[in-house]
Amino acid sequence: MWRNYLTIALRNLQKRRGFSLLNIFGLALGMCACLLILQYVAFERSYDTFHPFGKDIYRLRLDAYQEGRLAWQSATSYPAFAPTMKRELPEVVEACRLHDVEFVMTNPANNIKFAETKGYYADPAFLKMFAVALLSGNPETALTGPDKILLSENTARRYFGRTDVLGEQLLIKDPNFTQTYEVAGVFKNYPANSHLAIDYLVSYGTLAKIVAQIWGDTTNATETAWGWYDFYTFLQLQEGTDVEAFKQKFPAFVDKYPNATYIERKINARNDIDIIPLKDIHLYSNVNQEAEVNGDGRAVSVLLLVAFFILAIAWINYVNLSTARSIERGREVGVRKVLGARWGQLLRQFLVESLLLNGIAFVLALVAANLALPFFQKFTGKAIPSDFLYQPQFWLLALGVLTLGSIFSGLYPAFVLAAFRPVSVLKGALKHTTGGISLRKGLIIFQFTATIALITGTLIVFRQIQFMRSQDLGLNIEQTLVVHGAQTIVDSLYEDRFEPFRNQALAIPGVQNFTASSSVPGDEIYWTNGVRVVGQGEQAPMYTLFNIGVDAHFMDAYSLKLVAGRTFSNEFGIDKEHKSLLINETAARSIGFAKPVDALNHRIRRGRDTLTIVGITSDFHHQGLQKAINPVAFLFYPDRRNYYSLKINAENPQNTVAAVQQLWSSSFPDDPFEYFFLDDFFNQQYQADVQFGRVFSLFAMLAIIVACLGLLGLASYQIVQRTKEIGIRKVLGASTGGLVRLLSSDFLLLVVLAILIASPIAWWAMSKWLAGFAYRVDIEWWIFAVAGLLAVMVAFATVSVQSMRAALSNPLEALRSE
Repeated sequence: MWRNYLTIALRNLQKRRGFSLLNIFGLALGMCACLLILQYVAFERSYDTFHPFGKDIYRLRLDAYQEGRLAWQSATSYPAFAPTMKRELPEVVEACRLHDVEFVMTNPANNIKFAETKGYYADPAFLKMFAVALLSGNPETALTGPDKILLSENTARRYFGRTDVLGEQLLIKDPNFTQTYEVAGVFKNYPANSHLAIDYLVSYGTLAKIVAQIWGDTTNATETAWGWYDFYTFLQLQEGTDVEAFKQKFPAFVDKYPNATYIERKINARNDIDIIPLKDIHLYSNVNQEAEVNGDGRAVSVLLLVAFFILAIAWINYVNLSTARSIERGREVGVRKVLGARWGQLLRQFLVESLLLNGIAFVLALVAANLALPFFQKFTGKAIPSDFLYQPQFWLLALGVLTLGSIFSGLYPAFVLAAFRPVSVLKGALKHTTGGISLRKGLIIFQFTATIALITGTLIVFRQIQFMRSQDLGLNIEQTLVVHGAQTIVDSLYEDRFEPFRNQALAIPGVQNFTASSSVPGDEIYWTNGVRVVGQGEQAPMYTLFNIGVDAHFMDAYSLKLVAGRTFSNEFGIDKEHKSLLINETAARSIGFAKPVDALNHRIRRGRDTLTIVGITSDFHHQGLQKAINPVAFLFYPDRRNYYSLKINAENPQNTVAAVQQLWSSSFPDDPFEYFFLDDFFNQQYQADVQFGRVFSLFAMLAIIVACLGLLGLASYQIVQRTKEIGIRKVLGASTGGLVRLLSSDFLLLVVLAILIASPIAWWAMSKWLAGFAYRVDIEWWIFAVAGLLAVMVAFATVSVQSMRAALSNPLEALRSE
């Protein structure tokens, strides 16, 4: 019997090829879009899920409160936390720390050198906790002791051309030291779906050695410090630990170690701690000093919802297209019933056809998704693996969803067809209930509600991105060539090499200005200090300022405006002695001055130093508009060498870069020349939002196409039902335009109802999304009007095709058919 069902289903597909192709195309398009989104979502949600102990690993977070309010949160914390928590909290079975490390690394055998930025000083426990796969080296000793380094496969090949490099030597240069590190092992390239990007790991003991030798530390700060919050701290808990109960121990723990939380009760300042699961960091953590730019859990959830909508729209199309063709199959049903076919047999027959159509569409969607994946990867900027489509859990999910979807989408057409009365069918008098028509109209409204919401969301996403990119930042980042500063020259020799380089660089025809600084716009500021205003008593509140070390040319080079006071100059002794600072307007307000200019000439305590505020700058966006403007302090440190910013002429920038590179090679031969243009660098902060906008708009367009196929199906169904009416109206003199308007008006009314439903839903959803931006656009009424107008235009174009065909048909043929 089932073989007979399948044979009949295949014959029907061949008999109605146009209908079958349209149905399969709609289903395959919807399924392909869904598969691509699911791969994207699966990749985003796969971050840090590959660790064997990942479900028990948590990262510590530091929360700073000042004046009883949350001032900032940091992904890094103090180095003393890890050993202390492991020692005193029984739930912690292991703990490790990472501290980022950047330097110029050279292979002395072939003089290959690179400026490295993707690595960490790592505790020995890191290898075991994170199950780092060593290709060579002993995991028990690879990170013990000083001057040892582990390389990824790719890093080893860059320097040596091979991976069997155990015991090789690498020369490390930093402004403070020159060291030789032994390659203690090579590990497999760290997975891309990790919140950590790791090209190399340096033994934690190396950091302790540097702190002792270079800084003169005698307190074992890398183990005992409670005030150096630059360490990523990971805790591995006992399997089955009640995490909420564990977190309840934190208040007592920090009270036992007051220095751990910087408690100053008399000024109401305190740092608290919290933990976040390892697997949640990528999508749900966006605090200061994140190891890498993380994803957006809200955006991923929205795309998952979009996938559901597109698949639902595709299945709704099947319902509408199938019922639209039900009249053509009426006689078949009547004859089969007269010959003894039971209702249940007919129902199974039509469900088999639904499963067959969905199955063919699914196979085509799989092929299309695989073919489209390379383009989708380029489109999203994500290295999305294709292995998701070959995992057992995917096939179980796909088969389950496909079967249920095929059954539910096939049930209504099957019920409609199987319920035809043979006498009525064979007489040619099919009557359909209003309820059936209402259901189909309701499905069309659902389709266009989802589509209009997607169009509205797309408009708002791109408007927000355009808003962020076009806003005045408060400083000028255009035509700015930024070169990573020289790192291999020791401090005592730096000035003698730097000043000639600066002067010669300014002599290059295309260079207009030059400044050195510890940070540039778009680069997160890690250098912070707590300050108090002098003269406000012992209970004066403490505030955090974000520091940028600059030279005397920074304000002019970046066109940063002064509100009051002066800029730095070598002519002032207070500047050369590091006893002065400039602050922005936000900083002036944050330390208690309602009018920023009133902060001028006030003194502040910064650690053991007292500094005088000699200037107030206007506020500016040091980071993207996703984040609020921080209270910034400018400190006069002309020897800061993190970045050199060169303002260049817009004409022939390539020639200018080449001239600067030539000068660099002669001035700093041991440092690689690495540069970027600041506007491109700054806009990288919006890359995740741009990618989200691209993906969102792509699938909004696909949703429109699929929804239009459903509208086409309903239009076809309705016009067939009104064939006699159309013929009579034409005989009585109705014009073609009048008939098109008549036939289109009912469908356009459905779209208008969808606009009314979709608008508040889209407003609510996008308001939630925009809440994640410190500076954002308003959702204005015209956005909904534009989305609605687009939907109406697309719907009218779709329906008018069928309406025009009906209006131009011969009325005699229509009346004869009745």
